[in-house]
Amino acid sequence: MTTIIAKPRTERWYRAVWRWHFYAGLFCLPFVLWLSVTGGIYLFKPQIEGLLYAPYRDVASGAAPLLAPKTIAARAVAAVPGSVLHKYFLPEAPGDSVQVLVGKGAEDVRVWVHPQTGQLLYQAPEEDRLMRVVFRLHGELLAGDRGSALVEAAACWTIVMLLTGLFLWWPRRSGGKLAGVLYPRLHRGRALFWRDIHAVTGLWISLGALFLILSGLPWAKAWGDYFREVRAVTGTLEGRQDWSAGSLSDSRDRAMADAAMRAMMSEHADHGGAMAAMHMPPPPSAPDAALDAVIARAESLRFAAPVEVSPPTAGAPWQVRSQAENRPARDNAEISGEGRLIGIQRFAQRHWIDRTVGYGVAIHEGAWWGLANQLANLAVLLGLVTLCLSSMVLWWRRRPQDMLGAPAAFAPLRHSWLLVALVVALALAMPLFGLSLALAVVVEWSLKRLAPHCGAWMGWRATRTAD
Repeated sequence: MTTIIAKPRTERWYRAVWRWHFYAGLFCLPFVLWLSVTGGIYLFKPQIEGLLYAPYRDVASGAAPLLAPKTIAARAVAAVPGSVLHKYFLPEAPGDSVQVLVGKGAEDVRVWVHPQTGQLLYQAPEEDRLMRVVFRLHGELLAGDRGSALVEAAACWTIVMLLTGLFLWWPRRSGGKLAGVLYPRLHRGRALFWRDIHAVTGLWISLGALFLILSGLPWAKAWGDYFREVRAVTGTLEGRQDWSAGSLSDSRDRAMADAAMRAMMSEHADHGGAMAAMHMPPPPSAPDAALDAVIARAESLRFAAPVEVSPPTAGAPWQVRSQAENRPARDNAEISGEGRLIGIQRFAQRHWIDRTVGYGVAIHEGAWWGLANQLANLAVLLGLVTLCLSSMVLWWRRRPQDMLGAPAAFAPLRHSWLLVALVVALALAMPLFGLSLALAVVVEWSLKRLAPHCGAWMGWRATRTAD
């Protein structure tokens, strides 16, 4: 077997891009590995939750009648002292237990209730359920907005890593050969093997990886806030956002909704007391009295499961929303306390930006094409893991002694307005990238002047000039 070692490239542009590729990878590598593993787990959320909660499906038996929704909701509320009804989920099959979300402030508890006996089958804090924990591990490292900012910065630099990687991959001396370009050379020595595995894998998964990164940005706290501000300024922000804005933002929304629901209940209680004094029945829009009528009307809508029903808040009626994994199947409706349908909004009626994000999120989560979508995303994630592991092998094999091993810098490049325009465009599209790039430039400049030995170790001192 012959070992082939390619000569080092000396073009200034190639070396400059290689250095940016190296440093982007140095920062991104642990995050890419983390996001690939947690994202791979979350892809199979339907199958995992199906196994976890299988004991609470098909629990009804015999010809015993089903309890009324208001009775089931009352049992769930009683299971968590001090709580109120937050959401009632329609059973996906007639014999399934009923899931009810009750809570106090921002704390939600999911309760499974037997539909015939009212027996409490299981309960768990909503944010402690396995897939909710995986979701927060994936999106914000269980560190709130700070973790979200780190993940977002890593995502932005992963885009840089992929784009610079494609530049480095571009065949310049292949002579029209496809080996090492479209498929790896497996029997030409270890050095060439690992180089080809890295380059070819990067080629085949780059488009999918870029899509996963871009479709995940709406969840990021900084970019998500930036996106909403831009939409507000351009007049394209309509209605309720259908994706998470981060755990802290979601917590604030839950606390506000809880306060509004309690205020509504207090208002109806006072009103009911006045009616009782006058020997009149309480108004039918009170939550306990209205739930049966609202659930009956919600079931007739045939929304894609799971379907959640939320009590009214000040100025708003009962809300019925599909929470289908495939977001383009999500519709929502408003229903009065008497069970009258006020209006329906279909997914197709939402603003085109919301529909675009909805499709992107559905594909990102592997929900649009079912199992095929999950396996396609998993292949991309496995490719990213392969990129990370092969990059570590390549670095370990070529690292110089007593240095980090970044590609050596040559003479400064000539000024390029195209490059400046590309960087500015990326910074405008991803503000956190612009901020982190500015920080990187300041750190590099400081180390070169204030800590030359550290700068030399990092490879920030030119070693020679290219011809």
